[in-house]
This record gives sequence, C-alpha cells and structure tokens, in this order.
Amino acid sequence: MFALYFSKTKIQKLSKFLILTLFSLLLFFSANHAFAQSTDFLLLKRGTKQKSQIRYYPGEEITYKSTKINYFVTDVIQSIDQNFIYLSENILSPESITEIDIRYKDRRNGTLRALNVLTLGAGIILLGAESINSIYHGNEFSIDSGVGLTSGILLGTGLAMLPLRYKTFKNTGRNKIQLIQMRMD
Repeated sequence: MFALYFSKTKIQKLSKFLILTLFSLLLFFSANHAFAQSTDFLLLKRGTKQKSQIRYYPGEEITYKSTKINYFVTDVIQSIDQNFIYLSENILSPESITEIDIRYKDRRNGTLRALNVLTLGAGIILLGAESINSIYHGNEFSIDSGVGLTSGILLGTGLAMLPLRYKTFKNTGRNKIQLIQMRMD
C-alpha cells in the first residue's frame, strides 16, 4: 500500500533525509551537552608537562589527606571557589591538603597496567604454546630451555612491575594544587 503512493527513488531520498536529520540532531545535542559542562576544576600539577597534570571536576570523588586529618578520606567535590574546595562533608583550602590518592585517576597508571598485563600474558602464552606443541609433536610434556628462560624473564618482569604505580600526589616541592575557574562572569 505504501509503495503505491511513493516510487522507489522517493523512498530512498526520504530515508537518506531522515538519516541525515537524525545524525544532525544527534551532533547538535551532544555538542550542546559538551558546552554546558562546568569548567571549574582542581588541577594537580607536577611540572610543566600536560601529561603529568591531573584534573578533578565538581561531582567527582577525591581521596585526600589533610593537615587536620592524618588519614585518607574520600569525599565528593560539590563546587570550587577562588580559595576553597567545597566537598559534601568538608571545606578545604589547597594548602591544607597534604596528599591526594591518584591510583585510579592518573592516566599513566592505565599504561603501566596494560604493559604489565602484556608481559605477564606473553609469558603465560609462551609457556602454554610450548607445552601444547611438545605434547602434540612428541607425545610427552617438555619445555625447551630457551623458551623456559624467555617466559621466565617475561613473567618475572611482569611480577616486578606490579608495584610500579603512581599512588599519591604529595603537595610539596614542585607539586602544586591549583583551583582553576574558567567563568565569564
């Protein structure tokens, strides 16, 4: 019934128009959402390189140790002022923060974790492939000394790299905590 009113080319043009319209609306609303986000943030700076900078935005959890409290506390950032960080349970100045836990926030930890998984996985796969290969070809389990040494080095390197992580950001020396407000008031 629908095909009686429209030809095949009209249906194709209509479907292309609908797809283009939906794609344009999707782009418009996603771009509008990106501009509506707050631009105030807490900046942890370890020097001049952008890679070593970590940002905390309002609404994110932060785990910190302050001069008044000698243990780590996790709280949610509500807002950021010129001189203070307003948390859900506390109000802090950047000078009163001694350490911030950055284990899950630092991008470099993801790279270290991926490298660690790769070396451990390579050692395990090499051992597994050699053992399956020896059983298939020789009908007995054996591992060549070169393959055993290589997989042992890979596994040892992976295990040695496990504790290598950026754990805390200490507010001393070159490390700085800055409150950035990017408003047009």
